[in-house]
Amino acid sequence: MKKLLGYIFTPIFYFSFFLLLGIFHPVQWIFYRFFGYKAHKVSVDVMNFFLTYCNWFLLNSVTFTNHQHLPTDRPIIFVANHQSMYDIPGLIWYLRRYQPKFISKIELTKGIPSISFNLKYGGGANIDRNDRKQAVAEIIKLGRRMKENNWSAVIFAEGTRAKDGKLKTFQIGGIATLLKAAPNSLVVPVAIENSWKIVRYGKFPLSIANPIKWTVLKPIDQTDKNAEEITLAVENSIREKLNQPIIS
Repeated sequence: MKKLLGYIFTPIFYFSFFLLLGIFHPVQWIFYRFFGYKAHKVSVDVMNFFLTYCNWFLLNSVTFTNHQHLPTDRPIIFVANHQSMYDIPGLIWYLRRYQPKFISKIELTKGIPSISFNLKYGGGANIDRNDRKQAVAEIIKLGRRMKENNWSAVIFAEGTRAKDGKLKTFQIGGIATLLKAAPNSLVVPVAIENSWKIVRYGKFPLSIANPIKWTVLKPIDQTDKNAEEITLAVENSIREKLNQPIIS
């Protein structure tokens, strides 16, 4: 029944989602060109509010939980699991006070209304996965911007989407590089639940009536831990929240 209803609701969702991207592309351009970074960020935040709540057109519920008292006067590295592209708008909107920046494939900086513009000018790191030197240099630049501006970064440490919701082993590279560039960063896990279910049938139809959840977990105690140990602690924190096997 969910799949059948998906054929009805998916066109409504896609129309709304891509209409928003089209509307906010010139809005971003105007805000960035004439009013600068802060105004541009406001436009991006507002856009992602609407993109997040486009989930309602699929009858999905949206829940963000953050009981942590996180600082705004130091960089934060949010490390999350990754289930679908629909993870991202909620992270941008709900974490907006921490000014989250993303590490993205450089290919995404072209051809996608609103999204490509934001990736180009929003302050994140756009990496070429086939050029390790370039990728590391971009992440270092992001780390320096985080340190200078007290920005945060969001890393999907699995390196790819978990299409069935089961966590893949977290990679340490991006976390280690950011910690070298911004050693005062706080490392905070974020558990994402059920967004993989939206695309369980592929791009069409999308699945409906899913409880989409983001949960900010307790910051990692980094005392006497190296990057590998910090990464493992993050992964196990998320695994525990998602009721998946802990790695020793």
